[in-house]
Amino acid sequence: MIYSEIIYSEMERKVIELLQGDIPLTPRPYKRLARELGVTEEEVVACIKKLCDERIIKRLAGILRHRKAGYNFNAMVVWQVSAGQADDKGGILASFPEVSHCYRRQTPKDFPYQLFTMVHAKNKEHFSGILKNMRSRSGLQNYLVLESIEELKKSSMIYFA
Repeated sequence: MIYSEIIYSEMERKVIELLQGDIPLTPRPYKRLARELGVTEEEVVACIKKLCDERIIKRLAGILRHRKAGYNFNAMVVWQVSAGQADDKGGILASFPEVSHCYRRQTPKDFPYQLFTMVHAKNKEHFSGILKNMRSRSGLQNYLVLESIEELKKSSMIYFA
């Protein structure tokens, strides 16, 4: 398969570049971007919408720095679930506010856990309560807790610099 190179306008490149960094926590975060670009805020918003509509930008979301927010106990909980139950059970587990990631993975035959949830808690006791509720609401009982012991990286991809 041959991929053609996408040609971006100067404004598109700048918007993508600026969106890769920290966006200010203000009611109108694109106002600063517009000022930096020398355009109106409406033009920045229209450019972002166009890039999203064209699927150039596939996701625009905030990143929680969970440790800075006081969530110091973090663990990946992996669950054994049948293929037919994965979507239903995954929906239940993903509904917990302490779960930042929930996804199904194909795993080796000797690792029977296919559903992965990243759980953030204030401490181990808080985590134990969350896990108990997750088990109760999902009905899943076969799981493994992979506790985070150190955060090695917390950065996003950089496409334009």
